[in-house]
Amino acid sequence: MNWTNLTEVAQIEEIVTQSSQQPILIFKHSTSCSISSMAKSRMERQWNFEGEAIKPYYLDLIANRAASNAVAEHFGITHQSPQILLIKDGVCVYNASHNAISVVAIPV
Repeated sequence: MNWTNLTEVAQIEEIVTQSSQQPILIFKHSTSCSISSMAKSRMERQWNFEGEAIKPYYLDLIANRAASNAVAEHFGITHQSPQILLIKDGVCVYNASHNAISVVAIPV
């Protein structure tokens, strides 16, 4: 799994633009939370999307609080941690948090 780091608020517009070409997955991760670490590990073990089927972004929400808040505000999704958001055509079409995070549940 090749994460792209999401560290800047400005990247949200890039994600919106890219999402018209391919689905974008944002994984919001708290580096101080064991549940978040478990969810990240499970995502990495289960990841089975070849090539560019979905582009995964990794957001360390402790180190990048402004970007995390901007993601929640831009896509109108209540902040959770850990959390995944699937972005298609500039809209969050799916989100899950905590133990509901699973690659097999992502509606591609």
